[in-house]
Amino acid sequence: MEDEFMTTNKSREVFEWIKSLVVAVLLALLIRYFVVEIFLVEGQSMYPTLENSQRLIVNKFVYRFREPDREDVIVFEYSDDKDFIKRVIALPGEEIKISEGQVYIDGDPLDESEYETKKINDNYGPEAVPEDKYFVLGDNRDNSMDSRSDSVGFIHEDKIKGKAFLIFWPLDDVGSI
Repeated sequence: MEDEFMTTNKSREVFEWIKSLVVAVLLALLIRYFVVEIFLVEGQSMYPTLENSQRLIVNKFVYRFREPDREDVIVFEYSDDKDFIKRVIALPGEEIKISEGQVYIDGDPLDESEYETKKINDNYGPEAVPEDKYFVLGDNRDNSMDSRSDSVGFIHEDKIKGKAFLIFWPLDDVGSI
């Protein structure tokens, strides 16, 4: 009788462990799909803000409640197997122009003193940003494939995966973006 009781207890315990693991895996998948995702920085297009091989946490939830803001660092789908990370510069309906490296939004110079960029004497536009789209640039303007490139162009809001908000690796670089 006691052996039967022990076997039943062990079976219940195993079942509880399995149930807990299934719930944990489902929660992890839901969080990864809807809330946050890990992103690996590849390349120097966002230098000096972000460096090659840093790992970031991207908030996938924030843009369900609000639109991206100017200066947000976003991750977006470039192709089926490639994501890019860039900074939002111009919003839907605005006119973007770059003249000798200076960015203008609706004719006014953009103050980029809040973040460091590596500028070049570049020219672009003027172009109107279509509705539901954004104009993005890398902070390392000389080494960035961004909205200035025909292969990237304006970013449709449906392609935006989320806002990068935290560097968590390497440990020496941990901090907010």
